[in-house]
Amino acid sequence: MKKVTIIGSGNIGLSLAKGLANKNFCSPKEVTLTRRNLQHLTEAISLGFEVSSNNAEAIKGAHTIVLAILPQQLNDVLGEIKDHLNSKEQLIVSVISGVTCQDIKNKLGQDIQVIRAMPNTAISIGQSMTCIACEDTSKENMQKVIRMFETVGAVMKINEDLMTAATALCSCGIAFFLRGIRAASQGGVEVGFHADEALKMAVQTAKGAADLLLQTQSHPEREIDKVTSPKGCTIAGLNEMEHNGYSSSLIKGIKLSALKAGGLYSADN
Repeated sequence: MKKVTIIGSGNIGLSLAKGLANKNFCSPKEVTLTRRNLQHLTEAISLGFEVSSNNAEAIKGAHTIVLAILPQQLNDVLGEIKDHLNSKEQLIVSVISGVTCQDIKNKLGQDIQVIRAMPNTAISIGQSMTCIACEDTSKENMQKVIRMFETVGAVMKINEDLMTAATALCSCGIAFFLRGIRAASQGGVEVGFHADEALKMAVQTAKGAADLLLQTQSHPEREIDKVTSPKGCTIAGLNEMEHNGYSSSLIKGIKLSALKAGGLYSADN
């Protein structure tokens, strides 16, 4: 009997499947991946996962059904699987931006259990920051989904009304931090390094900054204070960046992304 079916097997879906198998959450044979064009799942087949182009068939026998599709594909997919679901035995996990648990219940029925999850693209290397929320589900199912996403990174349970904010901070946030690294490397080129050297130094410095906070549980400003001496070069650079809107532009970008994330899905489409 299949344990997990992942509908929509792009980067997020396939990466989750790999994480589940690598951390022995389940075997590849207990995971079914679906996609319209199975030619895109040759890697999954080589790794031993089951594959299918028929969503209704793929969910048979699965306890957990992960929806990893685009918001505009959701209504069609729910229409395909609605009459084949067992609300007493099957759990829906949605990783779709802008779609609430209630949106899915409105299409599938109020008795189906739905948990919403928002990973980011670092899921592909097992370093995702995944936020999880639900309106009404069993403690057992919640713990199962937490364990599932812990195979591909860190997990935080939040209120569902914060999920669009989590999308902006964690999912869109990957791009924001990558752009910061890119900008730092360009600055490195301008002060004398070759592009490949500057990028390597910027990447490792960013990684070091993140690990410093994770491992010491320190606050960013405390660590900043350690490298800003009176009349020094670090504080001069920081102040120049702040005068040009460094922090405020990042904050504004996160707020706008959150606003946009909340409007990605329409129940009528």
